[in-house]
Amino acid sequence: MPPERVRAFGPGRVNLIGEHTDYNGGLALPFAISRGVVVDAVAATDGHVRSYAVDFDENDDFSVHDRAHVEGWRAFGRGMVAELTNAGIDVPGAELRIGGGDLPRGAGLSSSAALEVALCLALIELARAGAAARGGEQPPELSAVELARLCSRVENDWVGAQTGLLDQLASLCGQADAALLIDFATLGIEPVPLTLGEWRLVVLDSGQRHEHAGGDYNQRRAECARACELLGVETLSEADPAEVERLPEPLRRRGRHVLGENGRVLRAVAALRGGELPALGALLNASHASLRDDYEISTPAVEAAAARLLAAGAAGARIMGGGFGGCVLGLFAPEHEPPADALAVRPGAGAHLLAAAD
Repeated sequence: MPPERVRAFGPGRVNLIGEHTDYNGGLALPFAISRGVVVDAVAATDGHVRSYAVDFDENDDFSVHDRAHVEGWRAFGRGMVAELTNAGIDVPGAELRIGGGDLPRGAGLSSSAALEVALCLALIELARAGAAARGGEQPPELSAVELARLCSRVENDWVGAQTGLLDQLASLCGQADAALLIDFATLGIEPVPLTLGEWRLVVLDSGQRHEHAGGDYNQRRAECARACELLGVETLSEADPAEVERLPEPLRRRGRHVLGENGRVLRAVAALRGGELPALGALLNASHASLRDDYEISTPAVEAAAARLLAAGAAGARIMGGGFGGCVLGLFAPEHEPPADALAVRPGAGAHLLAAAD
């Protein structure tokens, strides 16, 4: 009998608006895109996972019981096996080929979450097939939120990036022709029709790679946590705006951004539902200004990319993702042409299994 083969696709995501609000208990409006990461998996029964990363032309080989922490791309596979085991999902072994997708790394389109989600789906499917072949008990069913939390633990505890749940939820729950209004206080998810007509959303790469596991992103999380301590709240989204204005710098500006961004998300939802796309463009510009001035995550390369989009006629443009590099999002009316090297993006389906490769 041939070994079980699985192919899983994890889409990247674009966050329309609502940046750095997820880990602050706020609101965001992301959507999954058609570009993503593909993981091919073949079942093994020797208790080892052997991975090949196409992008790096590198291999990894580890026991499913190995809990040693490593750096780089190897942390994703090792962390995923460990977290699945902790969740009661037995991974007896696997041969993994990571790559074959079309999502650039470090561009702010959440390649890391796309990889985590694709790994998660592939390994769970192998575990289910293995249990069925043995006549054993099927692994527990996990909800989308539980899967997102599991993938986030890999990112936080194994890769070392203190991200929230936005990227994983968007990748798992994406829907064609819709953005997802996510309330991170409750983890409620509401689809919002993203009907652009002849308008276009594009992303323009600033040319500057970013790494979530770097110090700047984690420093922003630490600053928000410190602000919460001083205010006596669980998350910044619960804070009183007047109390936020009494915080010392730079904590005051961090809190001001979070509260303002939550409001911009709600106004963006209203603009989409009312077909007011010029108003959405203005909100993108306001978000960018707040991320640049209050949250301080922009760079000269990002500012140059935003300026290029606006010079080409964008109704709005803003930095997207964790910051310190990556892509800039732009909204264009039909009469304006985006730069030739900008990539058009539209909402697509969430993570799913594909026909297995031969």
